[in-house]
Amino acid sequence: MNTYDVVVIGAGVIGSSVAFHLAKFGAKNVLVLDRGTIGAGTTSQSSGILRTHYSVKENVELARHSWQVFNNFAEYLGDDEASCGMVKCGYMIVAPEGDKLEPLRASLDQQREQGIPLETLSQAQARELLPIAQFDDAALIGYEPEAGFADAYLVATSFARAARRGGVTIRENAEVNRVLIENGKVVGVSTSIGDFKTSMVISAQNIWTPELAGWTGRELPVTPERHAVLALECDVAKYTFSMPVFKDLASPGMLYCRSYGGSQMLVSEGVVGESLAAAQVEQGDIPMDYVVEVGAQVAERFPAYETSGIASSWTGVYDVTPDWNPVLGKLPGIEGLVVGYGFSGHGFKLSPTVGRILAQEALGMPTDVSLAPYSIERFHTGRLLTGKYGLGAVS
Repeated sequence: MNTYDVVVIGAGVIGSSVAFHLAKFGAKNVLVLDRGTIGAGTTSQSSGILRTHYSVKENVELARHSWQVFNNFAEYLGDDEASCGMVKCGYMIVAPEGDKLEPLRASLDQQREQGIPLETLSQAQARELLPIAQFDDAALIGYEPEAGFADAYLVATSFARAARRGGVTIRENAEVNRVLIENGKVVGVSTSIGDFKTSMVISAQNIWTPELAGWTGRELPVTPERHAVLALECDVAKYTFSMPVFKDLASPGMLYCRSYGGSQMLVSEGVVGESLAAAQVEQGDIPMDYVVEVGAQVAERFPAYETSGIASSWTGVYDVTPDWNPVLGKLPGIEGLVVGYGFSGHGFKLSPTVGRILAQEALGMPTDVSLAPYSIERFHTGRLLTGKYGLGAVS
């Protein structure tokens, strides 16, 4: 039976980032196991938006550190050919008069305190940046010029390639059947390709985290939740790469949208989606009623899109915790087990820093960002990381 110092379960964007950082910190004997292929699970379904805007200040800190990596991706990975596919077009968020106005104002103030470059725009300034939209109802408009979007699959595969270059072994199509625990300590993993000894496991299992709950007998609150994404085509109002990512707190679905392919609009809702009974990444049905409902919300903000058509669509699945924020760090009572799950739609944009701090935690190093707020124990103590906008993927 082969022995490894650390075993990482999952080679999505989080697991791949963990693997890269383990190698970066000098770990020499690391194994990554994935039931499929690198980045092919929920990572491949990501909308790829990069922003530091959060109403939870701890998330702002994770996003701020991660942005620095995305902005210097090839250099950070030590690979001139590495790319994250970044389009730096800015991020605009709008609130009307009403219950979202003060939460947005407080969130922007918090970001400024944390050193995030931000602007507050007039309606006229917003129209200059996003001329296909109307802003008559906008009471407050925040703008983050350094934000944008990138390619989650490219990021995962780039992290994985750099990890392999650092000596990490990655085994694809290798399903983990169980984490082996004796006397409260991790001693190995049992998989479809054999058993491996290890004293440290990092779980980046995403929507499959309930499997870990079964293996450990611990309660790990998480629900797989499906969300639909539409790509809309409008010949008279193209959504170009120069136009910012847009978040509409005025819409019932708290819509987010961005340029897709340089002309289309990628759009989805940022509210609670369809809960699933079990983890799955297969494409789900998108009801026509949903398309009509989202289309009507889009047309309120982008009038020309009242006559737009659907160019493509897909579904993605979030791993959602009760407060829509991740669980990061050691699992109490089990020595040698570190978890990172429940990203609730935030995983990609936080992945560089999350991978780094989970690697630091596993190796017994001080973490760059405190893991304490993300402890699983918060669900028992009541110290939840609930966003100011309510439940949804803009926490």
